[in-house]
Amino acid sequence: MLKSNKIEVSQLSIVLLRMMLSLIFIVASLNHLFQLEKTVGRIESAKFGMIGNLMGPPEVAVITSGIIMLIAGLALLIGFKTKLAAIALIIVLIPITLTIQIGQVSSLGPLFKNVAILGGLLIFALNNFSKQKS
Repeated sequence: MLKSNKIEVSQLSIVLLRMMLSLIFIVASLNHLFQLEKTVGRIESAKFGMIGNLMGPPEVAVITSGIIMLIAGLALLIGFKTKLAAIALIIVLIPITLTIQIGQVSSLGPLFKNVAILGGLLIFALNNFSKQKS
């Protein structure tokens, strides 16, 4: 039988984490949607850019991921369907990380930034932070 360990977490810390985490996806989505050629160029020049081509033309992947990041990022920002938003962002973040960040041996910072972001998203994907009265 699994024993549930409960911890106390400040509601304010959860709200701040959710809002701060959402911003990177909102900004990235705007880059995907308004700087399409530049983003496609990053995929094509990436060591593992072929991963980006598995879903079809890179332009389609960039536009699709941009739309998902914008919608899910805004949902995360305002606290709407946070679990679903976090899962959608995880699904988008993994192929982006595999395509762009893996293989950049000269600079591992962006890779571990994405790992940290993934950790933040997992907090929302694996927990229920519905509004509760104290």
